Amino acid sequence: MHIPARLTGPGARRVGRVLAVTSIALLGGLVGLLLGARAETPVGPTDVSLNLRPTFEGGTTVEIPPLGALHLDTHEGPFQLRAQITNLRPEAAKDLVENTGDLNGLTDQIVDELRDGLVVMLVRALTLTVLFGFAAGLVVFRSWRRALFGTAAPVAALTGVAVLGWATFNPGAVAEPRYTGLLANAPQVVGDTRDIVSRFTEYRAQLAKLVGNVSRLYAATSSLPTYEPDPSTIRVLHVSDIHLNPAAWNVVRSVSTQFQADLIIDSGDIMDHGSKPEDRFVDDIKTLKIPYVYVRGNHDSRGSERAVARQKNAIVLDDATRDVEGLTIYGLGDPRYTPDKSTRDDNLRGEELRAGTVPIADKLRAAGTKPDIIVTHDPAQALAFSGLSPLLLAGHTHSRKTELLPSGSRLSTQGSTGGAGLRGLEQEKPTPISLSVLYFSRSDHRLQGWDDITLGGLGLTSAQIERHLEPTPGRPVTPPTPSPAPTPPSPTTTRPAAD
Repeated sequence: MHIPARLTGPGARRVGRVLAVTSIALLGGLVGLLLGARAETPVGPTDVSLNLRPTFEGGTTVEIPPLGALHLDTHEGPFQLRAQITNLRPEAAKDLVENTGDLNGLTDQIVDELRDGLVVMLVRALTLTVLFGFAAGLVVFRSWRRALFGTAAPVAALTGVAVLGWATFNPGAVAEPRYTGLLANAPQVVGDTRDIVSRFTEYRAQLAKLVGNVSRLYAATSSLPTYEPDPSTIRVLHVSDIHLNPAAWNVVRSVSTQFQADLIIDSGDIMDHGSKPEDRFVDDIKTLKIPYVYVRGNHDSRGSERAVARQKNAIVLDDATRDVEGLTIYGLGDPRYTPDKSTRDDNLRGEELRAGTVPIADKLRAAGTKPDIIVTHDPAQALAFSGLSPLLLAGHTHSRKTELLPSGSRLSTQGSTGGAGLRGLEQEKPTPISLSVLYFSRSDHRLQGWDDITLGGLGLTSAQIERHLEPTPGRPVTPPTPSPAPTPPSPTTTRPAAD
């Protein structure tokens, strides 16, 4: 077989040698980078370990053992920056906790210390990248000239990675962390939405806030510090589809306490069959001690609705509007009662359900009422109220979703706070427990942001909290890039439209 001369001539051999030298140097440089891209640095009262790890997602992970981790979408690229708090100096932490005014004074110190640590890590990474790239070329080709020539490849690659990280750097990512860890510590680690949006608008101030919160958690005190949300916010806990799961009450109680919620909104399906023996299940509502706003779901009977109404802190809304804790809330119960999927109303769904709700929405519009929140059970119902309220809350699908409608209304569909009850165990993976904390401004009742909470494993033993901010004019917010977590599993349901 005749091989063209251009594939075997001197030029081709020269290109082959260049590619071989470059490949070996890159491989050696990668080994050097992984070994050298790490450093220990003091950050305030803590010691932090910094390192780079290969990944397709980029970003930054702050590990706070044993409390959990914060995941920040700070940059793109093939490497993720990981920072792990390895030690806390008790005396320095105690001084910080006792003298809270020193928190702002830490800003410059923390920035300088982190910068020094990153510089040390990058210099060490560059040095070992060059040395290992040179050594790999020297071992393979036994020529110091070729080995020296090959070092240009890993240096260029490392420079490209650094430029990509710098060009895509997003300081606003600190305001929208995804938290994974122990639920009880989540508010203290993540911080309050108002604090993050308004008080700490600079990236370096975010770092000071994070260090302060971590120090408070690690300090040798008898109990965790009290979470103190900004008084200018109203905090609403949105739950849905409890489906007669008694464990849900512990979750609701824990989250409402930890995040100091002002009220709870339940978008329906608190029961499973809506039978009279189930009525006692809702007696736990009165133990929550804060207003409990409820709309009927398709698994809830009229008797279920009356059982909820008998609780002294419950507010049942069915084509009614109430002012609760400063917010105007309109609620509409589900017109169906289909607990066992055997009634004819089970066929009423989607466009038919929306069409049947339009006359009710038109009546509300004609009255000139524009509630701060509109609550229905099925998101198809909620769509009929598009444009009548900035925020529409629903449930029913057992899968969390939020979308900004063309009218400007935000439709937020909650997952199942009861893990879909017994039906949640019918799938290969149990349905996770979902609920959200919504933050509103007391002055203009505007939604500022929300924390989506997902519990997996044994319920309260682990949690993922994902922070979202509502964009406002003049302050664009880049939504966080979704990234799947190993636990808890994603919400699943075999028949979402019929539950």
